Amino acid sequence: MSEYEINQDIYNQLVSLLTHEGARFRIMEHEPVGKCEAVSAVRGTRLEQGAKALVCKVKGNSVKRHVLAILSAAQQADLGKVAHHFGGLKASLASPMEVETLTQCVFGAIPPFSFHPGLTLIADPGLFFQQQEIAFNAGRLEKSIILNTEDYLRIARPQLVNFTR
Repeated sequence: MSEYEINQDIYNQLVSLLTHEGARFRIMEHEPVGKCEAVSAVRGTRLEQGAKALVCKVKGNSVKRHVLAILSAAQQADLGKVAHHFGGLKASLASPMEVETLTQCVFGAIPPFSFHPGLTLIADPGLFFQQQEIAFNAGRLEKSIILNTEDYLRIARPQLVNFTR
């Protein structure tokens, strides 16, 4: 399966879900950009609105779990806090192969939604303070979605976990 086909499926699945759930969102097409600062500039959104997605592995204490951790693009993750939340000893970023398997996306294109049963979704509440909308790449580097924050929380239902530095 080519990268385009992989990302096409997640993009369509995401748009269908948001439409079906009556979400307030808009789609932006732009140059393929994966870096938070660059894509915020292209979108015309603030860095704080960017929903950065990290695929992590939590291990230790008989815990072995994959986590999709969502935080503001203006923040840095403390993976130790992610591990602690799940009772593990340590957390690390997943390999590119694990990321593609669990998200069907390449780095930089991962939306803040988990469509894989083995990928637990958490979000740092700091992303939602003073943000009426969040912005993220929608399974493709050249497509972004700007989504109402309340609709994101209602539809995605992430566990809210403080895990920023």
